[in-house]
Amino acid sequence: MTSTIETPRHVPAADRGEADQALKARHRTMWALGDYSAVASEIIAGFGPILVDAAGIEAGQLVLDVAAGSGNISIPAALRGARVTASDLTPDLLEIGRAEADAAGLDIAWEVGDAEALPYADAQFDVVTSCVGVMFAPHHQPAADELIRVCRPGGSIALIAWTPAGFIGQLFATMKPYTPPPPPGAQPPPLWGDEQHVRELFGDRLDDLQFTTAGLPITNYASGAEFRDYFKANYGPTIAAYRGIAQDPDKVAALDQALAELAEAFGASSGSMEWEYLLVVGHRRA
Repeated sequence: MTSTIETPRHVPAADRGEADQALKARHRTMWALGDYSAVASEIIAGFGPILVDAAGIEAGQLVLDVAAGSGNISIPAALRGARVTASDLTPDLLEIGRAEADAAGLDIAWEVGDAEALPYADAQFDVVTSCVGVMFAPHHQPAADELIRVCRPGGSIALIAWTPAGFIGQLFATMKPYTPPPPPGAQPPPLWGDEQHVRELFGDRLDDLQFTTAGLPITNYASGAEFRDYFKANYGPTIAAYRGIAQDPDKVAALDQALAELAEAFGASSGSMEWEYLLVVGHRRA
């Protein structure tokens, strides 16, 4: 059975000021809003086999899933026989994943951790993954450095991120005017879906670096309004955006219209959307 959720000792210090710590506290709260596990299981479950296959995960390997959420990569990796540690900033999501893994009889370590200061030893894991997770760490370079640090030389790093031009990237662009500005130094999550940006983050520290841009088929919505209402109820960043403008009916109405129109522009009424993502795979240079 899975272990209880733990906050590991030996967490490295990463003091970037009170504004940054407050931002991470908001992130922790934000991802606990709504029902992200429903989004993971109903909308993006297809990412599980895609990333597990791309990473070449095999039985017996030590795998770290960074910003694991409720385990949409951790659980498929454990089903392959890997020894998985699922790390995330939000304990509520880990608790949901732990319950699901327990029900399946899977032994996964669920541990609270910051992607920018992972509480693990250098070169500890054979494979390091993150599925639309590490992209939300506010400081991209420290997060990229940590992914490499905890991966053994020759080990695999495999990531999926939403692209800036794709639907979710445009969703964040649409919500941006309705949300507070991030503190200085924080970077937009969809930049992790830009190949050049990721190349700059990793530099020459990965071999066989491969990038694949593809679309995840989405058939869950029959209209833009249906998409909007689902994300208003379930997706933490969207819920947080609406909470911030709840006292301004005009802004609420404007965001309602903008989100519905965005989904329509990406084909919601056809019953088949495609959400673009970037798959990144490489091996830590020895």
